[in-house]
Amino acid sequence: MGWTSRPDDWGDQVGEQARARCIGILTSGGDCPALNAAIRGVGKPALSLHGMEVIGILDGFRGLVENRTRTLGEGDFSGILTKGGTFLGTSRDKPHRMPITDGSEVDLTAVAITNYRRLHLDCLVCLGGGGTMKNALRLMKQGDLRIVGLPKTIDNDVWGTDVCFGYDTALTIVAEAIDRLHSTADSHHRIMVVETMGHNAGWLALGAGVAGGADVILIPEIPYNLDCVADSLVSRLRRGRRFSIVVVAEGAFPATPALAEGDPEGKKRKKRAQAGEALASVAGAGGVGAWLAAELQQRTHLEARVTVLGHLQRGGTPTPADRLLATRLGTVAADLIARGVYGVMVAIRGRECVPVPLEEVAGRLRTVPLDHPLIETARRVGTCLGDE
Repeated sequence: MGWTSRPDDWGDQVGEQARARCIGILTSGGDCPALNAAIRGVGKPALSLHGMEVIGILDGFRGLVENRTRTLGEGDFSGILTKGGTFLGTSRDKPHRMPITDGSEVDLTAVAITNYRRLHLDCLVCLGGGGTMKNALRLMKQGDLRIVGLPKTIDNDVWGTDVCFGYDTALTIVAEAIDRLHSTADSHHRIMVVETMGHNAGWLALGAGVAGGADVILIPEIPYNLDCVADSLVSRLRRGRRFSIVVVAEGAFPATPALAEGDPEGKKRKKRAQAGEALASVAGAGGVGAWLAAELQQRTHLEARVTVLGHLQRGGTPTPADRLLATRLGTVAADLIARGVYGVMVAIRGRECVPVPLEEVAGRLRTVPLDHPLIETARRVGTCLGDE
């Protein structure tokens, strides 16, 4: 699109008569730290610098469908910077697959579009992860709506941005948990398995594992060999290491036999199917962490325990880094809207904020590249990644 990373260079894309006068803000998907900071980052300049009316839409896209809103003023943005969660509420409901009371799902996209117009919105700001960006793009295309997105998720897997707000806080929480588990693991000479969130991306497990000095880190991008993992733990014991810390992402799965060469797309489909089968069997055993702990205990004859951090990773006060990131992305979003730039997600690339077209973001997942420096760093300090 030719956008530069400096707001002053984006220029005005609309005339004065078409300038945005009323915007809506919603948070969608799972909650995460710094959502309130991002809402504040959008809302304060929209009100005070650009003279826009700001409407908060409650509980994500469900609130848009049900027309549940509140007008936001300066007082609504006071004292929320450090608070976790989202004061607007959130949900995982999608306009085109909205659950109703009988348990079925109906397509209420037209209702969402009608309410957008009924509220006299000139733009809808959607704070969310990959699924939110897909839903936002669908609304934009079907209703010719103006939309700007902001990338939030502790999984850090939104395509097009170097980092998502919420990730740093979750990373800190997991690393602190690993730090605390070191002492009890040492006292009891145990294998401590820590299961992290992350869906199909290993950013959280990898980052926290390296930061916390984990001995084994298992991520979805690198299918692991159980015997390889067990051997590394036994080897540690023989070297006088009385305990081990294993960090496993919830989407990590065991390796399967090598696939035939010659059909890259077929290999990808088969790999996804095999991963699904592996994870389904693991889920039946109480989750990947519990399953892995049981398997490692059987193979090593060492006592193993599991800690599933679960929603603790998504809660609490956001770190200063997340507050800074969310605030910066929010203020840039307000500037873009004031200049008439729509249909984009505000991303951070390097030290700059850039608008990335929603069409490029939606439906794509940002996973850990196998040549990422953190993977090499982990290997250099002797961390087992389950593949060698």
